[in-house]
Amino acid sequence: MGPVKASPQSQLRLLELADLDAELARLDHRRRSLPEVDELARLETRASELKDEIVVTETELGDLAREQGRAERDVEQVRTRIDRDRARLDAGQVSAARELATLQSEIESLRRRQGDLEEIVLELMERREGLVSSRDELTTERDRLGTEMSEMADRRDAAFTEIDEQAGKASEQRRGVAAEVPADLLKLYEQIRDARGVGAAVLRAGRCEGCHVTLSKVDLNQIRTSAPDEVLRCEECRRILVRTPESGL
Repeated sequence: MGPVKASPQSQLRLLELADLDAELARLDHRRRSLPEVDELARLETRASELKDEIVVTETELGDLAREQGRAERDVEQVRTRIDRDRARLDAGQVSAARELATLQSEIESLRRRQGDLEEIVLELMERREGLVSSRDELTTERDRLGTEMSEMADRRDAAFTEIDEQAGKASEQRRGVAAEVPADLLKLYEQIRDARGVGAAVLRAGRCEGCHVTLSKVDLNQIRTSAPDEVLRCEECRRILVRTPESGL
């Protein structure tokens, strides 16, 4: 691209473009860094963890229920054998001393077995009670988290709507300003903006407001003698340098 020339009025329009571009960049950054977005992501992570924890707890409860069922059936089987042996004794069906002693010994052994099994059932019941309590706590937290996530999503969406409305207005203004800038000047501005983030800066009191570097006397003298339609570039940051009454020339 050869040397670009433009009227002072057209160059001043670049400052409006730069301000609007800065506003659009600020809005984009705000949209991407909303605290509600990070907080919602944190809540969603915790909700996923809770889902997994609840599944694990429910699985453990299922396994425990089956184990408790087997233990209770074992208790019932032992109790049935005790009742049957007890009934034989009470009915006088065993008369031989040796057989009587064997039957009584079996009953005592079965009672000890019953006691052991009942202890196992009690332990399983206590474990189940603890797991049910944990599951209920997890479920309560999950439900509370769901409410928080819904509220946070509403807040995020409201912020998005506000930002998008502001960005829409700024974009519309930018289109209007850009339409009044000569094509070659706008092309140069856009190229610099893509490379530097900001395409134009004002020269204020002898300082480039783009890179905040004060120009040398030699550079300022060259600017003073340049034609008003000459498009200047900052030697330090290469942005378009726009002259105004505040430039100190």
